[in-house]
Amino acid sequence: MIFTELSNQLTSSMDEVSLNTEPVGDDDADDFEVVGDCAMTEYVGQTGIIQNPLPPAVGMEFETYDDVYYFYNCYAKEQGFGVRVSNTWYRKSREKYRGKLSCSSAGFKKKSEANRPRPETRTGCPAMIKFRLMETKRWRIIEVELEHNHLLSPRSGKFYKSHKHIGIGTKRTLQLDSAEEVQKIRLFRTLIIDTEGNGNVDVNGVFGNNVNSSNQLKLKPGDAQAVQSFFCRLQLTDPNFFNVVDLNEKGCLRNLFWTDTRSRVAYRYFGDAVLIDTTCLTERYDVPLVSFIGVNHHGQSVLLGCGLLASETIESYTWLFRAWLTCMLGRSPQTIITDQCRILQIAVGDVFPRAYHCFSLSCIMQKIPEKLQGLFEYEAIRVALHRAIYHSLRPEEFEAAWEDMIQRHGIKDHGWIQTLYEDRKRWAPVYLKEAYLSGVFSFLQNEVSTSYFEGYLDKNTPLKEFLDKYDQALRANYQLEALADMDSRNSSCIHKPRCYYEFQLSKPYTNEMLRKFQTEVEAMYSCYSTKHVSADGPITYIVKEEFEVGSNEKDSRAFDVLYNASDLEVLCVCGLFNFRGYLCRHILCVLNQSGVQEIPSQYILSRWRKDVKRSYVLDHSCSGIDIKNPVHRYDDLYKRIVQVVEEGRQSQDRYKVTLQALDEILNKLHLVEDHQV
Repeated sequence: MIFTELSNQLTSSMDEVSLNTEPVGDDDADDFEVVGDCAMTEYVGQTGIIQNPLPPAVGMEFETYDDVYYFYNCYAKEQGFGVRVSNTWYRKSREKYRGKLSCSSAGFKKKSEANRPRPETRTGCPAMIKFRLMETKRWRIIEVELEHNHLLSPRSGKFYKSHKHIGIGTKRTLQLDSAEEVQKIRLFRTLIIDTEGNGNVDVNGVFGNNVNSSNQLKLKPGDAQAVQSFFCRLQLTDPNFFNVVDLNEKGCLRNLFWTDTRSRVAYRYFGDAVLIDTTCLTERYDVPLVSFIGVNHHGQSVLLGCGLLASETIESYTWLFRAWLTCMLGRSPQTIITDQCRILQIAVGDVFPRAYHCFSLSCIMQKIPEKLQGLFEYEAIRVALHRAIYHSLRPEEFEAAWEDMIQRHGIKDHGWIQTLYEDRKRWAPVYLKEAYLSGVFSFLQNEVSTSYFEGYLDKNTPLKEFLDKYDQALRANYQLEALADMDSRNSSCIHKPRCYYEFQLSKPYTNEMLRKFQTEVEAMYSCYSTKHVSADGPITYIVKEEFEVGSNEKDSRAFDVLYNASDLEVLCVCGLFNFRGYLCRHILCVLNQSGVQEIPSQYILSRWRKDVKRSYVLDHSCSGIDIKNPVHRYDDLYKRIVQVVEEGRQSQDRYKVTLQALDEILNKLHLVEDHQV
């Protein structure tokens, strides 16, 4: 049942024809009605039922028309009513583009002239859903009415035609490749996230291994059991473990997302800038891993979530990003960094429209040999490209250096060079000085980003081996953070501070961040001859920095620094504060010359502080759960009930107490439902 792009392209709006008995909105054309259960009962019979489905909600999306019917019919069977297709709208090409499903008691029968007419069984029930084909090629529920005007009896066993081929207790089975791999995995809590982040469906599905298309996750023999063990282990040891599974139209596993308590809490502290690492997909690793990475208070990488994707498609990335954002309670990062990729650009723009989207400079620089090495004068081109990127302070300087490079070396028409230039505002440092990057973005020459799973995952690592090493990789990174915490608490890396700025930050900042700041303090003494340019509004200073260019040669360079004395606001053209999260040597020089004895408080960031108590325990009392959101309600209740199950299974006495308590809860819930009705 889940969501993929339809292969057929939508025809233009000129081709749309409303063929219905009940015009809706702007759909007004010739009428045509399809009534009854059609052939979709056979489809339902082939795929089984969804167990305990949640009610339909506006915004839920499905891959096909039949999938919508399948979902609503399973929900209807659970609630105790039948389903009829009230209306189907077609284009001139006979392609469906809109539909309406109703309770089987909707409307009234036509009056019969027979001597013994059949008794009226319909009640004009208003319960229904309306759905339509969107530009994304998915079918979206656009209107829902859940209330019936007649009694529902889920346990009465009443037969409805639409339920004809639904077997009792059957599950949707997936294609398995071999007899040896017929182990099936129960997905304990599968949430289906739509592209708007609305609604969810509870599915008890199963999946097998080894698939042959980009629409299915490729699992080798043994992978199915490995995934089962992996999720069971994480779920039992972590009540707040969160996972989402995406199945294709055949019920086969397509995409997967998961994250644990520590990652979810870490996002609250370090979720301002996030790197989405897709290296494993682009480099065709055996494990198609996508990682969400942040930077902690020591400048170390921190894991914020993982996913496995069947392919690099807009839909797969959109699904994954929606799942991750839902898990993080809808709070988007300020900045997102990805590889340079059109598909990623579209997906990020759709899911995180307010985030500043950057392309990873280190990934771009690593591609230079592959993209340009065959060119004549490759080494000269490489040097010129580095000079344009790393030596430009202003956009006009970058533009001039770029133009000189392509003209001098005759590479104006080179495809990759053209693409780089078109995307320059997403990766060139001169254009990113207003984006807050908190050390996630590598902008210095020869700076290379490493994978969070470095040493545990390479191109040929099997999925089973990676899952076995997953906990080990996490523990290694957690240990590095714990050791750095201990080092920062017990000692300071400064013994004799050279200025008060250094002493000031030695108290709150972690040792690693203090060492990086020390580099700027030391270089401050290489800055000289600041010059006051203007006194109208913010003051502009020209700070000249002297540096060595050879064994016995020195050179200098000028940096503009804007300083507003009244608000203690300061901005340097080098942009180091937004890139790294601490003040640069040029600003320190201006503050020092201006008699500012302390670094202004707005430039001392809490994310680098060692005196902030960071507890990696999910606090439900302040988790910001939106009780109006069914996904949040489900997730919160599930986490709490898992704890009850763990306690109740430990002994027969506890088991009996748990059953009694659950029965009491259900009775109270039924009373609440009766009161609401």
